[in-house]
Amino acid sequence: MTPAIHAAKRAKIAYAVHEYEHDPSADSYGLEAAEKLGLDPARVFKTLVVAAGPELVVAVLPVACRLNLKRLAKAVGAKKTAMADVRQVERVTGYVVGGVSPLGQKKPLPTVIDESAFDQDTIFVSAGRRGLEVELSPRDLADLTGASFSPVAQ
Repeated sequence: MTPAIHAAKRAKIAYAVHEYEHDPSADSYGLEAAEKLGLDPARVFKTLVVAAGPELVVAVLPVACRLNLKRLAKAVGAKKTAMADVRQVERVTGYVVGGVSPLGQKKPLPTVIDESAFDQDTIFVSAGRRGLEVELSPRDLADLTGASFSPVAQ
């Protein structure tokens, strides 16, 4: 059981775990998850870790979208943002890139979920490793991570 699944279980929320065979040659882990699980990509969200000044923040957005760094900076009150260093992401979250979950991170980080999550009853996020997704309501994800909602996808 990954830390992400453990966090959902401990919180006693409604969730479901979905597993698929990960292809190491896949170009996009998130789009691969949507395809292999037969899901609308609008329901599958990726977890990106971003440097906002000296702090790290997490952005959760649909896999088919790109992160708008300016919108994220505005959402977290930072002057500028940039994608975080891979080694730093793995060290701080405890997850390998491509399997970073917004749940169960070693060091909980401020989190922003794209407001399009409200269009879905449930969304899918990484459950902490490639080939494993957890399905839960956007509100439960926000409650568990202390996240805010903002239009950060483009």
